[in-house]
Amino acid sequence: MQILHPETPEQLADLLRAAASSKQAIRLGGNFSKDRLGGTPQAADSTISTANLNRLLRYDPRDLTVSVQAGMRFAELERLLAEHRQMLPLDPGWAGESTVGGVVAANLSGPRRRLYGTARDMIIGMTFATLEGKLILSGGNVVKNVAGLDMAKLMAGSFGTLAAMVQINFKVFPAPPATRTFVTQFRTAEEAFAERDRILRGLLQPTAIDIVNWPAGFRLLVQASGNERVLGRYSAELPSAEVAPESVWDEIREFTPRFLAEHPQGSVQAISMKLTEMAALIEGLNMPVTARAGSGVVYAHYANAAPSVEFAGDFAMMTKVKEMFDPERLLNRGRLYGRI
Repeated sequence: MQILHPETPEQLADLLRAAASSKQAIRLGGNFSKDRLGGTPQAADSTISTANLNRLLRYDPRDLTVSVQAGMRFAELERLLAEHRQMLPLDPGWAGESTVGGVVAANLSGPRRRLYGTARDMIIGMTFATLEGKLILSGGNVVKNVAGLDMAKLMAGSFGTLAAMVQINFKVFPAPPATRTFVTQFRTAEEAFAERDRILRGLLQPTAIDIVNWPAGFRLLVQASGNERVLGRYSAELPSAEVAPESVWDEIREFTPRFLAEHPQGSVQAISMKLTEMAALIEGLNMPVTARAGSGVVYAHYANAAPSVEFAGDFAMMTKVKEMFDPERLLNRGRLYGRI
C-alpha cells in the first residue's frame, strides 16, 4: 500500500478528512519504528506518514523552549539542543529512527525519567489534525501557559488513535556540567534492590537508577549529575561500584529494539507498581527485564506475545475519549494495546 507523505499541516488535515469521510481505516505514524509497542497495527485502507513534516519551527535557548514538527527525527532534535548545552531527556529507543511525534505518541521515557519525567511532562503545547480536517492548537509556547494543556497531553501515549500530531512545543533542560555512571553487579534481585533502597534513603539523589537482569545476574546502574564535588560524593557513597562509560546508557535504551528484532513474535509490556514490589516481581519473571528502579516501572520482554493488558477503570474513560475524536474507530485500530 502506498504511504502518503503530506508536506504541510493543511495537507495532513485534508488527507485525514478525506479518508474519514469515505469511512477508510487509517494507519497513522511517522517512521513506524515502534509498531511492536502497544497493539499490533490492524489492516488499513490508507497509510499516512508525518515524516515529511520535519521542520524546526522555533527555538529560544534563553527561554528553554523549542517547537518542532512531529516528523522531525528525535536524534536531530537532540543534536540541535546539544549545540546549546540543552537537552530533552527522554532517551527513547530506536534513537536513529524515532520521530518526535512517535516518541510522544508512545509516551516514551528512558532512564532519566526519575528526575525529569515522561514525554507528557515536557509538553507545553501542541497542534494536531483531527479526522474532521481541523487543525487544533492546545497550550502554547511558554512554560507558564496552561490553557488547553490537558488536550495536548491526551495525545501522549495515545499511539495515534485520536488525532495526528503536527507541531509539538517542549520545555527543555540545561545539560548538567558532568555525569558519571556507577555499575554494581549482584547475584539476586533482592540484593540489587536492597542497594537501591540504601541509595534512595541517602542525601544524594541520582539522575537515573536502573536494574537489569541481562546478560546475567542483576546490574544496578546509577547515573549521577553535577559538578566534580557532587560526583566525588557519589564515588565515596558507592565504593564497590565500577565507573562505566556513559555509552552504557545507549545499551540500556536500545535493548528493547534489539530484543524485538531478535524475537519476531516477541513483545514488551510496561508494568507499573510500588517501589517496594519491584524485587518480588522481577524474581518471579523468567525473562529479560529493564527496571526504572527509582520510578516503579518494569519493562518485561516476552519472547512470545505478552498477556493482554487490563485497563481496569481507565478503559471506560479511554473509550469515551476515543468516541470524541474518532467515533467510527478508523484511526490506528488496535494500536492502543489491542483494545482501541
